[in-house]
Amino acid sequence: MGEKVVAGTFDLSDRQRYRRKLQQCLAGLGRLLAEKRFDRPKNMMGLEIELNLAGADGMPRMMNGEVLDRIASRDFQTELGMFNLEVNIAPHRLEGRVFDQLAEELHTSLGYAHRKAAELDAGIVMGGLLPTIGPNDLVSANLSEVDRYVLLNDQIVAARGEDFTLDIDGVEHLTCTSTSIAPEAACTSVQLHLQVTPARFAQVWNAAQAIAPVQIAVGANAPFLFGKELWRESRPPLFQQATDTRPPELQAQGVRPRTWFGERWVESAYELFEENLRFFPALLPICDEEDPLRVLDDGGIPRLQELVLHNGTVYRWNRPVYGLADGVPHLRVENRVLPAGPTVNDVVANAAFYYGMVRALAEESRPVWARMPFEVAAENFDAACRHGIDAELMWPRPGRGGGMTRVPAVKLVRDELLPLAAAGLEAWNVEAADRDFYLGIIEGRCRRKVNGASWQVEAFHRAMESGLGREAALAAVTRRYTELMHQGDPVHTWPSWSVG
Repeated sequence: MGEKVVAGTFDLSDRQRYRRKLQQCLAGLGRLLAEKRFDRPKNMMGLEIELNLAGADGMPRMMNGEVLDRIASRDFQTELGMFNLEVNIAPHRLEGRVFDQLAEELHTSLGYAHRKAAELDAGIVMGGLLPTIGPNDLVSANLSEVDRYVLLNDQIVAARGEDFTLDIDGVEHLTCTSTSIAPEAACTSVQLHLQVTPARFAQVWNAAQAIAPVQIAVGANAPFLFGKELWRESRPPLFQQATDTRPPELQAQGVRPRTWFGERWVESAYELFEENLRFFPALLPICDEEDPLRVLDDGGIPRLQELVLHNGTVYRWNRPVYGLADGVPHLRVENRVLPAGPTVNDVVANAAFYYGMVRALAEESRPVWARMPFEVAAENFDAACRHGIDAELMWPRPGRGGGMTRVPAVKLVRDELLPLAAAGLEAWNVEAADRDFYLGIIEGRCRRKVNGASWQVEAFHRAMESGLGREAALAAVTRRYTELMHQGDPVHTWPSWSVG
């Protein structure tokens, strides 16, 4: 992606040329869609997890380069912060015992990485926000030593023209400023990919948007930032504010943020790529030599590099993805909603719940997005981030009477969405043993009203009640969380009374 380009060298002509290339790419995508040149999905799913590095004291360790050298596996790579890694699991077909296979591979990969990190007095921690991360950790000097991260930081800072303001009003109120995008690095997530046909893309994307609040409610795992208890899932407001290229006057004018939930249901993938071009100026105007329309005229398939690069700088919670595999184009929905952790089994349960729900909802004759205003879905997302497992969500009433009703998220999941997810997994030909085990973890969280965020919050308050100061309590919670994470039992079974 042109990592050798030096930040600050883009001038107006670069941006004009890039915009022309983006327009050509969009036209090329339109032709590919019209000519039905896309690969037929093979029921393939993909999984990526962002990870934290922390020492035995629970504090972040800025050493991903050294740890990656020890791991020496192409499955692991850098992420934005020096205390981050990412693990990529090879695509799997959604069928049979796929979730047990995923769990086994993740246990093996993360166990190996943890042992290698331990050789350097560090360890792997899966969590949406490391509770011990502090403002002094999230500075530009701690960005990973990769040209594209430095370039992205410089371009976002230049576009904003002033310091970034973090202002999150939750259980407690956090206000601070940053001179770089480094606070974004605190957000560690799980990305779930699903290949779809162009004809099915809108149904899958709309379904994923509708259930994103439910994913957050049952999977929230990021209640602390900079020593303060904020939202049960504080990643979304942090990510939005840490990547916001809009100075306050543009925010007041209603200019859209680069991290956003969206504003409407869609009818095609093309609409989302077109929105990218219409609403979001280029951050990395790096042009490929390919002429996508000429490639199409010659009977080939274009890479659409500019479109792909630009799409990667628009941080939708459900993102459209264009890619090539063996020279054949395909579309994916990338679900970026979930935080990492707490355990491998929790991550896989979240994945099973998502893939089951999205399959079932996308195939309903009266789909949920036809019965729910988009604004309600966006409000649900905000409520789920704020309240997690205790959230109440607006949802269409069962039957043909219509209308919306407010329902506790745990009741909605247990009464309506778990049966739908089970039916969706059955439609994927997932074996009953996998289906029942992993959806059982989701049911257990709802029955006990415990997820990663609620466990962390209760453990923190118990640690404070035992006499520990705030920083010591957060460190103790992080150490105990890490210990239980590596033991592997799902979070709803963890003992909350012992923080070590």
